[in-house]
Amino acid sequence: MRLRSRATHIGLAVTLTLSGLALSATGASAQSGYQDPHASIPARVSDLLKRMTLEEKVGQMTQPAVVTMQGDECQWSGGALNETCLKHTFVDLKAGSVLSGGGETPPQNTPKDWADMVNAVQKYALDHSRLHIPIVYGVDAVHGHNNVLGATKFPHQVGIGATWDSQLSEAMGESTSRAVKATGPQWDFAPVEDISRDTRWGRYYETYSEDPYLAGSLGAANVQGLQKTGQVAATVKHFIGYSAPFAGHDRTESHLDPRYIQDTFLPSYKAAVDAGALTLMANSGSVNGIPAHASHYLLTDVLRRQWGFKGVVVSDWNDVQSLQTAYHLSDTYAGAAAIAVNAGVDMAMLPPGSVDDYVSGLIADVKSGKVSKSRIDEAVSRILTLKFKLGLFEHPYVDASQANGIALGADKDLAVRAATESQTLLKNDGNALPLSTGLGKVVVTGPNADSIPNQDGGWTIGWQGIPDGVNDPGVTIYQGIKNLIGDHAKLVADSGDAVGQTKSADAAIVVVGEKPGAEGTSDNETPELAADQQKLVDDLQATGKPVIVVVVAGRPLALGSAADAKQLLMSWLPGSEGGTAVANVLFGKANPSGRLPVSWPKVAGDEPMFYQQLPGTNSGPSSSYDPLFAFGTGLSYTSYAVNGVTASGGSTVKVSVKVANTGSRDGDMVVPVFAQQPVSRIIAPPNRLVAYTRVSLRAGQSTTVSLSFPISRLAVTQGDINGSSTRSVIPGLYKIVAGDKSADLTVH
Repeated sequence: MRLRSRATHIGLAVTLTLSGLALSATGASAQSGYQDPHASIPARVSDLLKRMTLEEKVGQMTQPAVVTMQGDECQWSGGALNETCLKHTFVDLKAGSVLSGGGETPPQNTPKDWADMVNAVQKYALDHSRLHIPIVYGVDAVHGHNNVLGATKFPHQVGIGATWDSQLSEAMGESTSRAVKATGPQWDFAPVEDISRDTRWGRYYETYSEDPYLAGSLGAANVQGLQKTGQVAATVKHFIGYSAPFAGHDRTESHLDPRYIQDTFLPSYKAAVDAGALTLMANSGSVNGIPAHASHYLLTDVLRRQWGFKGVVVSDWNDVQSLQTAYHLSDTYAGAAAIAVNAGVDMAMLPPGSVDDYVSGLIADVKSGKVSKSRIDEAVSRILTLKFKLGLFEHPYVDASQANGIALGADKDLAVRAATESQTLLKNDGNALPLSTGLGKVVVTGPNADSIPNQDGGWTIGWQGIPDGVNDPGVTIYQGIKNLIGDHAKLVADSGDAVGQTKSADAAIVVVGEKPGAEGTSDNETPELAADQQKLVDDLQATGKPVIVVVVAGRPLALGSAADAKQLLMSWLPGSEGGTAVANVLFGKANPSGRLPVSWPKVAGDEPMFYQQLPGTNSGPSSSYDPLFAFGTGLSYTSYAVNGVTASGGSTVKVSVKVANTGSRDGDMVVPVFAQQPVSRIIAPPNRLVAYTRVSLRAGQSTTVSLSFPISRLAVTQGDINGSSTRSVIPGLYKIVAGDKSADLTVH
């Protein structure tokens, strides 16, 4: 590709003859030092770092958005790449990374156009880097490669939480990694390891679970899948406490006592770090009066010194500047940069209009001594290490001609499996489900019955969801039902007409829930089913015909009058293939196996709610854990039994659980194992999840499943209210519980 010297647009139709070739980014014939692919990564990093100027080092610590390089204004307009803005980004500012946030796509949103765009940005950066240092390109691929038209969209994380299937989570990570890499980026800002706490929060659907162990194990598996090839980096986010804003609104203050932080919030992030995640993103909000991205305690003391994390810490969108503009920790951008970098932020994610001031401010900080040269070298070493680990110095480009074949419609079977395993049957009075495929007429209605945007949710093509007028392929719930029963399925959009037609139908399926959204716009002070949707359910049920209520939403919604539904299926945000999964479950092609990874409140005011709420002395209504549906709830078309539990061990506890399928259908049984403390000098939750598994059982089959967990999973922070003592296991009697059976375990 040849770049003209004057300001001009760089079209994405350009074909890079070196795409997909294993060319050295340096182009040097005699390789030495950091150019030598056979040298160790630490040696290469050390050699390269010695050659870099301060300006080049600070540039490596910046991550501008691709929109700063697109269109006439190089701000938010998108469009073709602009040479003037590329020059400013990579020649003047020497940026070391680029991101495409939600909706920041090439003009033609195809996998090949993505690959061409990323290759073009990479080539310009390499050609204009004195030392030929490649960029690392980041993207939010949080449920598949969700920014790309035609890419398969998996269920959002809360739905994966409902599967209780870590192997599935790992497989989804592998699939996402393949699609992301094929289109050019090498850095995925996933998974979210925040703990579900408050359904008012607009990003609730991006969490796996309210339980630290379940969330941590699913996230760790996803990290391993994303990074299996060594070509894509995962990101643990948002460290820590992002999901527990005091008032329920995104990016607002959190107040978390020390014991709550240690025992409930940190474990899920640590599980993903221990799984080998190469990067971590700091929380945008404040915790106990300190912005997380300004916390030396979190980003250095805990993350580096206690956990031994060696990777890159990146800020979230515009968070460094917010230390000046929102939190007022400094009256200058330079001062804000010094605070964040000294706390432990290695790279700043920067929106348009803020990149220049960040770079100049951080350079000034170093020259004035506010930030030490050694701290800059430390951050840049981590960034360079990431690039070497990803192989970017030897293989900076992808083969754009292969992108469509790899990313378009890939792994639909896996998406169907994920959505199917996530389906959580909460009520089935009279066993009206599964429906027969031989029914004469089935009315399908409700606002989410025939909407790909609604079942894909936020972070799909655009930040807040699929933009109006954009069509992304998929199977809606109505289409999935029609694929099974043909023209017997009648889609009826008007509520009154739907009620009228149900009177002459064999059954009605009403698909209710939420519209797509992300942080800010999706915050909801009263997260409940809309009044008109409650009325639709009531009116349909008044016909006397079987009415199946399907909820498509990113969080449990207070159901109001619809709570008396006889059949209730939670479908979460099931993704592009969700219609097939829902139809298969409703009509018995699949046996539902999902179990709630979160608690379902009765009313919108029951926030925050979680199953590990500590007991108190108030005996008033709902003063203790009192959900509509408890954590772990989930029905099946067969029946299961736990017939015995044994537990033994020292540093590792071994648990055997005898299970049986006592019904007439094959199915997958989720087996959670909890620990209880009859007596404890620190108030103990009534239950703590310590292990789980899924087991496939034929009708009538019995088996014994073996599980184990480290005794450290029982640890709690010792000491008084200030939580000043160490985290350790309290000796004494524990009960290990599965189903209605338990075994004693004595810890010495």
